[in-house]
Amino acid sequence: MEPIPAYARMPEILNLIHSGKIDFRYLDVLKRMGRFKDDILSKWLNINVKTFRAYKKGSVSIGPGIQEHTVMLLSLIKHGVQVFGSSDTFSKWLHQENFHLDGKKPANFLNTISGIKFIDDQISGIEFGDNA
Repeated sequence: MEPIPAYARMPEILNLIHSGKIDFRYLDVLKRMGRFKDDILSKWLNINVKTFRAYKKGSVSIGPGIQEHTVMLLSLIKHGVQVFGSSDTFSKWLHQENFHLDGKKPANFLNTISGIKFIDDQISGIEFGDNA
C-alpha cells in the first residue's frame, strides 16, 4: 500500500488515485485507523452499508470518486490523530457539537470532499493554536 499523506494536498491525492493502487485494503485501513463502524463510514462515503461491505471484501471494484473520498478521509484521520494524540480523542472531537462550526459536529461535514478539506483546515487551526 502507498503511504497516506497526513495533509490532504490535491497533487498527492490525485497521484494516489491515478496510480491504480487504491483498493479494498484502504477501506479496511480506514475502518481500523478511525475505529468507525460501517454505517458511519458508509454515510461519509455516500453509499449504503451493503455496498461498503462489498467494497471492503474486494468483491466490487471501487470507482475513482470513492477512492478519492477514502484517501481524503484517511488523510484527515491521520492528521487528526497526530494533532489530538489518539484515535479516541479525535473521534470524540469529531462527534461533539463545535462552537466554531455553529454548533454542528465536525463529522457532519465528512460526506463531501470540500467538507473534509474544511474540517482538515479546522484541525490545522487547532494544531497551530487558532481555535479549540
